[in-house]
Amino acid sequence: MSAVTRRITQQQLLDYADASGDHNPIHIDPAFAAATPFGGTIAHGMLILATIGELMHNLHGEAWLATGQLKVRFKAPTRPGDTVTATAEQTKESGGRIEYAVRCTNQHGEILIDGRASVAEAA
Repeated sequence: MSAVTRRITQQQLLDYADASGDHNPIHIDPAFAAATPFGGTIAHGMLILATIGELMHNLHGEAWLATGQLKVRFKAPTRPGDTVTATAEQTKESGGRIEYAVRCTNQHGEILIDGRASVAEAA
């Protein structure tokens, strides 16, 4: 099994909001977010999903960029201060593709993202 680990900070959420154009206050305004059921800011889902993309690129390089596919479900929010670990475990090879079970968890083992990835086998 392979892994990528990243610590998430409020500054990353602010930077991602600027890069993506998603300035939803649940991500960037601690006072607003404190009054929501989340009780504080949460990371953009795509920011956390990017750890899986990084992991798959580490495993397959350009082939991932050209042929990679993901199907995931977001299971729980990620908060500033969380340490996120993306993992991929190869499940099979079929039809010219390598398939993986992929997951992001936090430092408590809580599943944040769960799903499947596949990439075309190298020729």
